Amino acid sequence: MQLYSFFNSSTSYRVRIALALKGLAHETLPINIRVGEHRAADYVANTNPSASVPALVDNDFRLGQSIAIIDYLDQTHPEPRLIPLEAHMRARVLELAMLVACDMHPVNNVRVLRYLDAELNVTPQQKRTWYQHWIAEGMAGVERLLDRSNSGPWCFGEQPTLADACLVPQVANALRMDCDLSAFPRSLAIYSLAAEHPAFLQASPAKQPDYVE
Repeated sequence: MQLYSFFNSSTSYRVRIALALKGLAHETLPINIRVGEHRAADYVANTNPSASVPALVDNDFRLGQSIAIIDYLDQTHPEPRLIPLEAHMRARVLELAMLVACDMHPVNNVRVLRYLDAELNVTPQQKRTWYQHWIAEGMAGVERLLDRSNSGPWCFGEQPTLADACLVPQVANALRMDCDLSAFPRSLAIYSLAAEHPAFLQASPAKQPDYVE
């Protein structure tokens, strides 16, 4: 398998976590979204029509979108399963994962922040306020979901799931952007747990071949 990835992309980070948890060997092919490599005509035409990262290539099968990729990995390499089969637990895991992937990430990703700069001419402080506002809104929802589940050291039980694979990169990016997360102790506890887990360490931005400070 090959994974087209950018070290600081939280969506790529999610898939790297899933691959590491499942122990799946793969080749990482860096795509620098900061300089627009994800928009290159060849990449869009032959690898990822959505012009984004990540993208997974498994023999002749190509797939974009992190949640779809992780679901595919669960179907093709089901151990350990990251999206539970039991209906209630599956729904809970997807609920939290989608809060991060659909509500939080899209409003604070690189292309949105660049649009704020280039098209709306916001000040650096206004952009920072935007970012921190949506992080606070989303993390408050995550924390309430975690309080409701109250089910273990990870988001839902004794083992990491898709929910953790989505939450940990989001917390990492929020901390990198100097967001105050002190009001979200359960989320921070999960992030701290992941910081000592071999798979999460392997998937971390600092361990990627394209990492730069």
